[in-house]
Amino acid sequence: MAKKNTGEEEIMLSMPRPRLTKLIVKNFRCIGSTGVEIDLDEIVVLVGPNNVGKSSLLRAYEIAMSDGSNASKLTIDDFPNRKLDENNLPQIELHTVIYDERVGDQWIQEFEDGWLVKEKWTWEKEGIYPKRQGWDTTIDDWHEKSFPFGPPNIANLRRPDPHSVKAFDTPESQTDAIKKIILSGIQDKIKNMQAADADAENEYQQLLQKVGQLQSKIVDESREQIDRANVELSNLISNIFPNYEINFDAKVSEQIDLKFLSPDADLTMGPKGGYQSSIEKQGSGARRTLLWTALKYVAEINQKVRDDGKPSRPHLLLLDEPEICLHPNAIREACNVLYSLPTGGNWQVMVTTHSPVFIDFSRNNTSIVRVEKNDAGEIKGTTVFRPKKAKLDADDMANLKLLNLCDPYVAEFFFGGKVIIVEGDTEYTAFNYIKNKKPELYKDVHIIRARGKATIVSLVKILNQFGANYSVLHDSDRVLAKDGIKKSPAWGNNPNILNSVAASPEGTKVRLLASLPNFEEAYFGEEIKMNKPYNALQSISTDQHKFAIIEQLFKSLIDHSEPFPVNCSEWSTIEQLETDLKAVCSN
Repeated sequence: MAKKNTGEEEIMLSMPRPRLTKLIVKNFRCIGSTGVEIDLDEIVVLVGPNNVGKSSLLRAYEIAMSDGSNASKLTIDDFPNRKLDENNLPQIELHTVIYDERVGDQWIQEFEDGWLVKEKWTWEKEGIYPKRQGWDTTIDDWHEKSFPFGPPNIANLRRPDPHSVKAFDTPESQTDAIKKIILSGIQDKIKNMQAADADAENEYQQLLQKVGQLQSKIVDESREQIDRANVELSNLISNIFPNYEINFDAKVSEQIDLKFLSPDADLTMGPKGGYQSSIEKQGSGARRTLLWTALKYVAEINQKVRDDGKPSRPHLLLLDEPEICLHPNAIREACNVLYSLPTGGNWQVMVTTHSPVFIDFSRNNTSIVRVEKNDAGEIKGTTVFRPKKAKLDADDMANLKLLNLCDPYVAEFFFGGKVIIVEGDTEYTAFNYIKNKKPELYKDVHIIRARGKATIVSLVKILNQFGANYSVLHDSDRVLAKDGIKKSPAWGNNPNILNSVAASPEGTKVRLLASLPNFEEAYFGEEIKMNKPYNALQSISTDQHKFAIIEQLFKSLIDHSEPFPVNCSEWSTIEQLETDLKAVCSN
């Protein structure tokens, strides 16, 4: 972090880069005066139904960052209901954390390990530039005529550079976005190489004195890195398109400035030795695949290249529906690329998605925000999950990581509906069979298969932080192990489940049920040791009485006022559970 009021030369090394910490949007497109407020993390995943403003939130930051250009002028389509309401004008507010004090003291306030700067843009009518304001800490209000960071062209450099990829962009727009991402990776690599070289750094600082020598050196290094980038990109794309290669010609600039690579780059792809066409003429699947190739390339650069320790402009990826056009085998790899992108400290990611595969709550750098419309028709954004608030320990993270690997759709409950946690495969299979038999009755129910008692505890912590209503069904198991002397390890997990459920927030509705002593013996009257899910499925599909018992259990987990079947316990103390178990086992 910078030392206060000491000048540029005393900025401490290993300074973090600026990062966004909050986005607030009001009266923009379908978002009304209530507004949507999002706390930003390294990864922000926006979930929710269609047409509730998820894509508008991505667009809002992009528009704010185009301040000073015609792209910042709103059209009437950007105003709610396509009408100008002087009392409810479109507003976008950004909170940025900085780590050096190259702004006036009136604009900054201490925040965590840096300083917080607040800015707001307001559009008073269509077709004009927005009014930009800064939060003045000396008057504790928005300043009417002044703002931090200076004019737009300077101020934009102090915030993350947006890289926007929309769900249904034109081929040309998609190509430009891919070029920009690749170019950012090459430029970051060259800058880090030069910063690591004392001579090059001195040349950079003495630009006016060594123009010719520096320009020659930059050109040589740029061409070398472009060639390397083409090799690395071709190696990555060949995993999906065998024997294909990529040619990215960044066209080294002849101008003498720090923008040493021209944005007017050529990007082609095709078989080695064959015809290579421009990316905009490729199919949508190929363009999306190349997008992920570019992101993987940049992510790997972030991990390999040592940071120079000095502040430079970071990046923000705004990605709409990353699952589009992805082959099923590529989805998990795409998710890994997204989550690895911020590890170098130079990227933040904000995505919208309808796929639970792109939610990995075993990561500690993620915020999941559900954007939805309430009964009054207002759009609201609620941060439903942040690992720090959920207080997940190392065991929880390990449990959830394994669960994500076993079931990439486990995060489906974040998208809404009634939530039931079950311990194992047997009850999961039985309940899903009932759902499939009566889809209209049970269509909005999400069954989470924990695959063990320890993971139930981890999932309950997430749901508690989520503020959701939910139910838990687990096996009580027996008090003693098979030797009849030692306590059963499985029984020892029951207090942990109880304690986690008891920590649910006030106002939420939670039901905790236990099968006595396990699902098969409780409802099928026999202990099954092999092929449990298959045998359960056979039983309820051929025996209407057993189907009715399992359906009643299912109903009692969905609706907490419904009675549960015999051999099931709704327990709130370990003594109660043990008493209920003894009563069943003695019969």
